[in-house]
Amino acid sequence: MSQNDKVLEYMERHGSITQKEAYDAFGCFRLGARIAELKERGIVIDRMLEEGVNRVGEKTRYARYWLKKGA
Repeated sequence: MSQNDKVLEYMERHGSITQKEAYDAFGCFRLGARIAELKERGIVIDRMLEEGVNRVGEKTRYARYWLKKGA
């Protein structure tokens, strides 16, 4: 199974995905590239930026992707 397929399956199962989740689940370092490739296949994916705190306590922002319903 390709990483693109793994990303798609993960979003279908869990509702959304972040870079950390992609790395932890199946070692994907380039989630943004996988999302772009899925979009090229015609899959409609939305993105929202979220804020959090990294492991050293600094504020950070990251993208959360999910499949757009009804598209």
